[in-house]
Amino acid sequence: MEPSTDLIAAPMALVITSYFWYAFGILSAILALFALVHCAVQKPKAFEAIGTLSKGTWVGILVLAVFFTAILGSRGGGGLGIFGFLALCASLIYLLDVRKGIKEIGGSAY
Repeated sequence: MEPSTDLIAAPMALVITSYFWYAFGILSAILALFALVHCAVQKPKAFEAIGTLSKGTWVGILVLAVFFTAILGSRGGGGLGIFGFLALCASLIYLLDVRKGIKEIGGSAY
């Protein structure tokens, strides 16, 4: 008797899914770390000029984002979970909204 292809395909699909979520978690952690470093080198006045949260608040949010994406994203196969996805959203909001606003006013540190 030959093994059924369903018996081989199911574990392979789980392995592929596990690698996908592991890579997604690592990329999310890198993105959060990039956002944190960018935020840390900005001047506090730039955040006031664009009318957003203070620099200290953003640094705190992004530190938590790095923590959650690094811890939750590094466990293979489980995905990020709700806190990891919230952390990813916070990183994306910073990068796509706040960072853009800082660049528009010419407040980039580099």
